[in-house]
Amino acid sequence: MFKKRLFTPGPTPVPENIMLRMAKSIIHHRNPEFKEIFAELNENIKYLFQTTQDVFTLTSSGTGAMEASVANVINENEKAIFVNGGKFGERWGQLIKTFGGIPVEIKKDWGDPPTVDEIIELIKKYPEVKAIFLTHSETSSGTITDIKEISRAVHQFSDALIVVDGITSVGAIELKMDEWDLDIVLTGSQKGLMIPPGLAFIAVSERAWKKINQTENRTFYLSLKRAKKALESGDTPWTPAITLIIGANEALKMIKQEGIENVWKRHSRLAEGIRIGVKALGLNLLSKSPSNAITAVLMPDGIEFKKFNDALKHEFGITVAGGQENYKGKLFRISHLGYYDDFDMISMISALEFALKKVGYKFEPASGVSAIQNYFLLNL
Repeated sequence: MFKKRLFTPGPTPVPENIMLRMAKSIIHHRNPEFKEIFAELNENIKYLFQTTQDVFTLTSSGTGAMEASVANVINENEKAIFVNGGKFGERWGQLIKTFGGIPVEIKKDWGDPPTVDEIIELIKKYPEVKAIFLTHSETSSGTITDIKEISRAVHQFSDALIVVDGITSVGAIELKMDEWDLDIVLTGSQKGLMIPPGLAFIAVSERAWKKINQTENRTFYLSLKRAKKALESGDTPWTPAITLIIGANEALKMIKQEGIENVWKRHSRLAEGIRIGVKALGLNLLSKSPSNAITAVLMPDGIEFKKFNDALKHEFGITVAGGQENYKGKLFRISHLGYYDDFDMISMISALEFALKKVGYKFEPASGVSAIQNYFLLNL
């Protein structure tokens, strides 16, 4: 018998107190009890995004918020820049095309983030661009993009909106919507918010609302205008995921109690510990700019991913994420996103050693565990 431990970048582990809160009897979404909870969530979620703007709650996955960001902002035949540096950056381009926009692509190798110069070059080439769609933390490659600097530079040359997929960064990595002058930021519930899948959150600036009001509405369920009208009376336009909203509000209380800066520091610490641990085992990272939400580790030569993953999961109880697209079978991804602490990361590296040993990889026993534990000890 062994305890199962989840180290995937969504869903992430759910704190016990949140699970217990969500296990209580269901309530109706139009009565005062729920409206009080929803009003509290609507204030608490602003703290997470570091914004004074309204944040809208969608009953969907994060992709629903991505779709809302495109459908409500881009008219047919309007150009929009997006960065394709992974599976989720690629999705921006697919959505722009789906809603009749003209995608202008910056193609990057997985693990290689876009530069400010690359984006400014395209803005100068296509001054008519209406929005720039970015991925803060690319989940498929474990790569962080410098959103702050890109936003600062873009606003010097263009009125284009800055739209940010923060699905695996919000609640884990420093992101300040108002201070960084971002226009739309979105996330999902099963990531840094530490609750099950099923909710998405999307924050919208006043500048973005001007563009939304000039855009033909081509969506019904994901209409931000409808969401805004409902929120004005403390409601949602459609039946919300009641239990998840209750859980999300509990999670936000936990985050506020810890302090968002401390949350960011904790994720940075855990990520660095994992990187030190895997490197001590002779393993290499995919990303040139590693994210503090997830670490993508390349499989060592001669080791078959399936055998390694089967050992890790079925013999030692650890579930990680595999690679996607061209990296399927070539890497594994370790999450340190959400409800984790130092000892979770030490356990992860320990299990990694057990699984690697099981499949015949040669390394100095306990070298990874020793490295990560020394890092934590020296950085108490």
